[in-house]
Amino acid sequence: MEKVSIIGLDLAKRSFQAHGALADGGVGFRKKLSREKVLAFFAEQPRCIVAMEACGSAHHWGRAIRDLGHEVRLIPPAYVKPFVKRQKNDAADAEAIAEAASRPTMRFVAIKTEEQQARAMLFRTRDLLIRQRTQLINALRGHLSEHGVVAAQGTANVKVLEAAVEDQTTPFPLLVVELARAFLDQIEGLSKKISDLEKVTVHEAAYGETTRRLQTMPGVGPITALAIETFAPPMDVFNRGRDFAAWLGLVPRQHSTGGKQVLGKISKMDQRDIRRLLIIGAMAVVRSALRKGAPEGSWLQRMLSRKPKMLVAIALANNMARSVWAMLAKGEDFRVPAVAVS
Repeated sequence: MEKVSIIGLDLAKRSFQAHGALADGGVGFRKKLSREKVLAFFAEQPRCIVAMEACGSAHHWGRAIRDLGHEVRLIPPAYVKPFVKRQKNDAADAEAIAEAASRPTMRFVAIKTEEQQARAMLFRTRDLLIRQRTQLINALRGHLSEHGVVAAQGTANVKVLEAAVEDQTTPFPLLVVELARAFLDQIEGLSKKISDLEKVTVHEAAYGETTRRLQTMPGVGPITALAIETFAPPMDVFNRGRDFAAWLGLVPRQHSTGGKQVLGKISKMDQRDIRRLLIIGAMAVVRSALRKGAPEGSWLQRMLSRKPKMLVAIALANNMARSVWAMLAKGEDFRVPAVAVS
């Protein structure tokens, strides 16, 4: 087996495929590995670059292989696909990964720590429970609307549904009442679990220097701060704030040619969780400005006077993303309010 410079590893549950590429691009080896033999195989290899697609288990394998002395590179799957030749199989995928990793302009994903993945699980669990609670509330609203009870959307209006179910004067069949109570019990249980997870989130965000610094920005609370610390790569990956905003998908999508710029809606690329939370935070700032009034002569005031509030919120989220990059890259707290950006 010749000494290789890059090993492309196609991850799976049980059967892994490794492709060794020589320094000149030639094929050093193609090898199929069982899950149990992956680390033993890489322990025997001379130090080299090991490339994998960024997927669910990639960070675990990346840490383990990095501990063996190799340089690990994680590549977004969308950037690997163009290098797959003709038929798709494990061997072709591993070769494509090695080829993509050799490109000098390729972009890579930072390997997450176990602490980051634990916080990501906290964030995802809370999101899942919120979706399940919303599903139950909407199902209950739909069922009761068939019996003449109509309530607005939102968790705040669950009490309206509960009052209607428990109202002795409402002519509900007994089966409807029992089933509605089952819905209400599930909603109450999920609400308690969500509240507990939010307390854990606030606790986690309170003791980190990064999360504390991020919360000095208007529109950024503990959940958004923790999401940025968990899902965002180190800020030195980006050359400027616009690059971070582009990574979040908050910049216009381009379809330009012949020197003529054509900009469309925001790209919505990459990290949707941080993007969504920044937009929610920006919308809260916009609503506050509409109620209390934006500072005289500020950027926010000028935008609200001539643009729809949702468009202003997207633009403000873009500005917030750039400010996040500046704060973390320079290690400074937020100083200039986002509404005063010119």
